[in-house]
Amino acid sequence: MAMSRGKNHEFAVRYALLLFLISFFVVSCGQQKEKYLQKATVNSPAPNFTLTDIQGHKWQLSDLRGKLVFVNFWATWCPPCQEELPSMEALNRGMDKGRFQMLTILSNDNPDFAQMLAGRIGLTFPILIDPDSKGAAQYGITGVPETFIIDPQGILREKIIGPRNWNSSAAWQMLERYLPQPSGAGARTSR
Repeated sequence: MAMSRGKNHEFAVRYALLLFLISFFVVSCGQQKEKYLQKATVNSPAPNFTLTDIQGHKWQLSDLRGKLVFVNFWATWCPPCQEELPSMEALNRGMDKGRFQMLTILSNDNPDFAQMLAGRIGLTFPILIDPDSKGAAQYGITGVPETFIIDPQGILREKIIGPRNWNSSAAWQMLERYLPQPSGAGARTSR
């Protein structure tokens, strides 16, 4: 009988230890998941990312402090994304590169397709690859296209869902609100 009680006690201790370890891992994993699921919020610091473009160059958002940064998530299989690309190119060409940086992030797509499309329509802005969709998750992407405007201090100022004419007066006015002050005159180089 004493032997049986000892085994029961040992079993209870092991069972309690196992429950403790399982609880610890569940809570730890839940905290990591919550950290990963935090989404970008307007008027808060923009989540930093480091991604490589289709040319093999690394881009880190924090390296662009001091510039207005235009971040657009898109895909070649998305007709509305393709519709807005020419106006994005016109905007990019018209902005002062010392104060503005356009970055596009390919979402769930083949980089080779993006490179072919960029060559065909003459895109000059960087196309970054987000292979594991961590960037998309950080920014809370629900679909494409989605665009984020990040001010020179690294604060996310605008989240735009869906396609836009980025070479319109309304788009230029919105962006000019956030541009850093020029060393010379005028925000646009041409239009």
